[in-house]
Amino acid sequence: MSYAVCPKCGHSPLPADQSLPAACPACGIVLAKFGVAPLNTRRDEVEADAEETHPEGGFFKRWLLHVPDAVAKTDWLGRCALLIAVTLYTFKIFHDTDPQYGDLGGSLLHGIILPWHEAGHVVFRPFGRFMTTLGGTLGQHLFPITLGVALLVTRRDSFGASIAFCLLGFSVMDMGHYMHDAGDPQMMMVNGESSAETDGHDFINIFSAMGGWWLQHATTIGIVWGRIGEAMMLIGIAWGAYMLWLQKANLSDSAFAGSPLDRD
Repeated sequence: MSYAVCPKCGHSPLPADQSLPAACPACGIVLAKFGVAPLNTRRDEVEADAEETHPEGGFFKRWLLHVPDAVAKTDWLGRCALLIAVTLYTFKIFHDTDPQYGDLGGSLLHGIILPWHEAGHVVFRPFGRFMTTLGGTLGQHLFPITLGVALLVTRRDSFGASIAFCLLGFSVMDMGHYMHDAGDPQMMMVNGESSAETDGHDFINIFSAMGGWWLQHATTIGIVWGRIGEAMMLIGIAWGAYMLWLQKANLSDSAFAGSPLDRD
């Protein structure tokens, strides 16, 4: 392409031969290079087009399966230790849990989500009695969901999000336990009374409001949701293990690798 006037500053006349290394006498731009996109820009455009064509793949790669360019070896080993601890505790929960009889292990995690359950009743109070009752369960679910989303958005920490997903799975198990008890009230409530002695049982009230069928089948519904929670915890562990396997290829001896302090 030949220019009659400089495409940058408008100067004329220009050299008749505008092949490399001909330049504008006024501003000095190389005419043959004007408007040619850098290689990196072209690569970014190709990647952007690929993400638009395959949005699911782009989302998984950029968020759920994101791997930093460099991962501090000490951080990676710490994550391995955390995943081992989470895995062992998860199987202890499974060992101590008997969905058929409404037994639930994991008192430590139950203690972590309990304040969020009680806070949920307060947060959802403006939306009426039914939502106030259901708000406890919504509140305990929102805690790991918010934690996981925050880790992904602020740090793109896919491994951390996998641990939050494990906690969400336990929250679902805990919900299933509560549902199960609605059909056969036996558990001790926060106020120190048994669930058979109080009218404050969330799922007795929820299922009663939804119709008699729900309360009649509460134990079965609780078992199903308990199993779903167990599956979610196993998926979270598998997700975390996969992230560690991906990160292993990018290990660095720098203690600041992958952090804002890393200047390499």
